[in-house]
Order: sequence, then structure tokens, then C-alpha cells
Amino acid sequence: MFFFFITCCLSFILLKQSLALKPLPPWACDMRLLSLWFWKDLRFFPIAKSIKNILFLLFSSRMSLRKKNFLLKAENCEMKSDMSVLDLPDLVLECILEKLPPEGLCKMTCVCTYLRERCMSGHLWEKHMKNKWARILGPAAYREWQWHIASRKGSVFFNQGKQKGGLMGYLTHLWPLALIRSSSSNVAKKKNLPQVDSIMSWYIALESGKFCFPAQVYNRENGHVGFVLSCYDAELSYDQQTDTFQARYPPHGRRASALEAGITWDRLRAPPVDTSPHELHISECLNDLQPGDHIEIQWRRNKEFPYGWWYGVVGHLETCDRNANHCQCQNSDTLVLEFNQYTRGSRWRQTAMSRKDHREGGNEADGFYGGIRKLCSNEEISVWRKLWPAEVLE
Repeated sequence: MFFFFITCCLSFILLKQSLALKPLPPWACDMRLLSLWFWKDLRFFPIAKSIKNILFLLFSSRMSLRKKNFLLKAENCEMKSDMSVLDLPDLVLECILEKLPPEGLCKMTCVCTYLRERCMSGHLWEKHMKNKWARILGPAAYREWQWHIASRKGSVFFNQGKQKGGLMGYLTHLWPLALIRSSSSNVAKKKNLPQVDSIMSWYIALESGKFCFPAQVYNRENGHVGFVLSCYDAELSYDQQTDTFQARYPPHGRRASALEAGITWDRLRAPPVDTSPHELHISECLNDLQPGDHIEIQWRRNKEFPYGWWYGVVGHLETCDRNANHCQCQNSDTLVLEFNQYTRGSRWRQTAMSRKDHREGGNEADGFYGGIRKLCSNEEISVWRKLWPAEVLE
């Protein structure tokens, strides 16, 4: 019996090896024939049936184990494929959203309601607003934005226009009809729209060029010789295609508003003081000014013109020997201002004014000088130096 059992097991092992890619040796064929001959004679023995059952159980248990492993691996792969960005922890998701550019945030708002709400969060857009726009937006621009919101109440705020591609292209998925000012914040939430007075809406309004804001432009009208080393107020609109701005300057007397296109970022700044270009700036630094200080002073061609800010330095009195140990110019009531971009002898080279009773001074021939502000920042001074003309002006 035992001999028959060993023979059957050996034949089963050889049969399994025959399924391999390598060819079997010649004696294996004989053994398989021998095995079949033994099975033929043993089919009537009771033990043969037991041996068959044992071999079947061994084989089936091994195959079922392989099947279980395969199904488990398939299930794990299926579970992994079902994972999404929504399964990430809140902190991880927040870090990812903070790294996205504005275009990426707008794409994510199209995924689902949950991501739309997360991507419209004010703190995400506040970072982008500061990085790109904070340098040229001042209090006047914010007031203009608030007025813009109030004036658009109940009317179309954004519409699908010529802007395609870029940020505005993504927004067409977000607002397929238009962004409408709603009298109720609940209505805006139901429509999955950002609040019109949100930071995201302000950013998009600036990017689209639909919102014009007040700022100041260095060397206006493409660096016209009459405006070298000056900075004038203007209404600006952004052109996303060229990454430049168009400026509309206030009218000068009877002259219509001047337009200038293609203004680059380095020629713009936010107004340093919250003073209208038609008003005299109240100077609070007159008693602190001394020779060598860098200043900006208001100047206009006549009283119908708006003021522009012009760069200059504080100079010495004619009676001063310019010796730092003996200079008394700071104690004098007369303040001398020099504009060294003009040649010596030019009527624009120098002017004087009173420290105590400071008001607008000048005449129709030389123009009118207004308020003064001292430049304390090296960054401001360096901007003016970069704009210095290549040749001395007459």
C-alpha cells in the first residue's frame, strides 16, 4: 500500500513539472506511463479512492489560497484607486491649496461644491492680492472698489466678453451666465458664486480689466521730456494679455484726458499720501528738512491743472559755504530745493519757499509749487535714481 502511495505522489509531482516551460527528461514520460498503469490496476482498491481525495484536497486548498491572495490584491488596488484629494487631512489639503496659483484655484472650484467653498476662502486670495497688487493699490483704490460694488447693486458685475483663456477662461465654468450682485448673501451661496465684495471678486475684477483703479505713473506719457522725474495720478486698467496697463490722466484745463497704453509694473506705485491731485498737501516735515534730504514736491503748470509729484533734494542757501561743520541752513526760515536733472542756469533748476508760512507759491510762468513730503525710504529713492535721465535737461 505504502509503495502505491509513494508512486502516486511521485507521478503527481512529475505531472505538475510537466506544465513548466522547460521540456521534461525522457525518463519522465516513462514514469507517467507507469503511473497511469498503476492507476488502472488500483482503481478497484479502496485506498486508491482515499489517495485521490487527499491529492484533490491538497491541490484545491493551494489553488483557493492563491485565489484569495489575488482577490485581496485586487480589492486593495480598487480601494487605492477610489482615494481622492477629499480624503486628505484638512491641513494637507490646505497646504496644497495655498501653493496653487489663482488659475489653479479657479480650476479646483469646478471640481465639487466642497472644493469650491474652500478655494473661495478669503485668506487664499488675500495672499495672491498682496503678492501681485498690494504695491500699487492704496486707500483711494479701496474706496473706488467699495463705490464700484455699491453702484453695481442689482446689475451685471461680470459678463462673458472678449477675455478668453487664462484666469477668465476658467471663470466661464464658474459663472456661466454672469456674476450678479445679489441683495441677499444666501442667494449667492445657493448659486455657488463668490460674494461680490469678497477678495476673490476684487482680484478677478482687477485681472479682467473691468475695474479701473486710481494709482500713480512715473514719467507719464511714455517719458515725455516735460514729465521726466515726475509722478502723476491716473485711472488704470490692466491688460492681462500683455501684462501692462492703460492709463487715463485727468484733463489739464481745456485739454482732454490723455491716454497712455503699455505701461509696465515698474512705472506704477500706490499714492504715498491720501491727497487728491487737485488739493494742496499739508507738509509736516518742513522743520526737519536739511541739505541733502530727498523730497517730492507738488507742482502744476497752472491752477487749472492737477498736481504731480516731482523729485528733488534740499539744497544750501547762497550764503552758506556748504561746510557741514558751519552749515546753518536747517535753522533758516527759507528752504532751498534743487532739481538737478536740469542744467545749471535753468529756471527749473532751483526754487525757494518759506518753512513757517508754507502755501502754494509760484506764478503762471514757472508754475505753482505745493506740498512737500520727505523721502525716508531707500527703496523710494532708488526708484527715482533708476528713472534718472541719460542727459541733463534744459
